[in-house]
Amino acid sequence: MTTVLIADDQPLQRFGFRMLLESQDDMTVVGEATNGSEAVRMTAELRPDVVLMDVRMPGLDGIEATRRIVAAGDRTRVLILTTFDLDEYAYSGLRAGASGFLVKDAQPEELLSGVRAVASGDAVVAPGLTRRLLDAYAHHLPAGPADASAAPAEDPRLASLTGREREILTVIGMGWTNTEIATRLHLAESTVKTHVGRILAKTGSRDRIQAVILAYDTKLVRPS
Repeated sequence: MTTVLIADDQPLQRFGFRMLLESQDDMTVVGEATNGSEAVRMTAELRPDVVLMDVRMPGLDGIEATRRIVAAGDRTRVLILTTFDLDEYAYSGLRAGASGFLVKDAQPEELLSGVRAVASGDAVVAPGLTRRLLDAYAHHLPAGPADASAAPAEDPRLASLTGREREILTVIGMGWTNTEIATRLHLAESTVKTHVGRILAKTGSRDRIQAVILAYDTKLVRPS
């Protein structure tokens, strides 16, 4: 059973989400939050599998609430709800640690499959789209050192990666799928999956989306 916390300041929106989620045999809504502060507090108390997080809420917004939930280090994953599929809210939500985002006018089936994917540890945004977001909002990225070529070696998150794992992290950051990596690097797809799993574990990335962001932050990949 997947447990879900709904965070949205609109009562009718919360009601609609609850009705949809609880129509499924494998989902249950454990609570409703009307703002970001409530979402953070209720997540700590209820430990849901997934928080369905609106962005625009009074007081603490959904982005900062996501950041605090992820920083707490619990197993809860956040699925951000945005108005547009390539807006700054989606970008900020992913960098805050969300496992994906959906637009609010998504079909019911898309929302349900998104919740299930996030609950199982998958990301709901394709790496290619994550890269488009990062490219679109690259001016938000912190400035790197004068010698940008030294940045990857200096970042402690990359220190334990092998040369092959660093290569694969780089192409993950470029939006390549496992199939593309296997074909272009002449590897078995099962080998690629093993490498990706090790990369996520070694770098502390929650999912593939966070690995893409890591590749940008450490300058392995630069905005196109």
